[in-house]
Amino acid sequence: MNTIKIGGVPEHFNLPWHLSIEDGSYLKNGIQLEWIEYPGGTGAMCEALRNKDIDIAVVLTEGVTKDIIAGNPCKIVQTYIQTPLIWGIHVGANSNYSSISELQNKKAAISRYGSGSHLMAHVNAQNHDWDTSLLQFEVIRNLNGAVDALTNGTADYFMWEHFTTKPLVDNGTFRRVADCPTPWPCFVIAVREEILSTNTETVRTILDIINTTTSDFKHIPSIDRTLAYRYDQQLKDIHEWLAITEWSQSSIDKETLIKVQDYLFNLDIIDKKTDPKNLIFDL
Repeated sequence: MNTIKIGGVPEHFNLPWHLSIEDGSYLKNGIQLEWIEYPGGTGAMCEALRNKDIDIAVVLTEGVTKDIIAGNPCKIVQTYIQTPLIWGIHVGANSNYSSISELQNKKAAISRYGSGSHLMAHVNAQNHDWDTSLLQFEVIRNLNGAVDALTNGTADYFMWEHFTTKPLVDNGTFRRVADCPTPWPCFVIAVREEILSTNTETVRTILDIINTTTSDFKHIPSIDRTLAYRYDQQLKDIHEWLAITEWSQSSIDKETLIKVQDYLFNLDIIDKKTDPKNLIFDL
């Protein structure tokens, strides 16, 4: 039995992983796939890959691209979510800010440096022609930390996936002032190079199983109700999210990685660009 540890955020995007683990699909193929939740997001998972705490991660495209260029010994094996991630831009319920323009030069809460919330704060600033050198950050680690920071005023705004934070908007903890979609497919699957060299067939089997699951995911009976129940979402929000979300079963497009690097380089988040072939592994 091969034991493989995989990390991901506790969000609705990853329900296909949980369903395929729960139905024994990996065990039937001699694989003990252990899911480890990372509320801290992509930055935390990149660190876990470096530390060998996990073997595989379902991570944001821009975050893992940055970290591979910075020396993380892992590779992208395929795209997981083909569509952009919709980042909600949130303020505290009692905040005086009500528009995106008022947040210029204000302090953004981020889970950690190098995380999606950090990188997308730069993308959002560029979208509005703000001087990105004036961005300020407060590290809050996770969503609970963001609630504290925005409630206590130690940060002014927080960017996180629109639907994950929707219950906090509904219950009056946050107000959403705008949305900011990623300019590229949002989630990819990254694997440590050591695992790719020693367990190639195992990784290929895992991808075959998850790709079969995601290709049929929207057609699972009552999947909307399952998502709403397990992720504390309203059914109408799940319907909206399912309508705009597409899973991928394919390798990442090299042009996408060029575009991501161009963004990161122009924002001074990376200091060099690399051939996309250095970021991916073709199984």
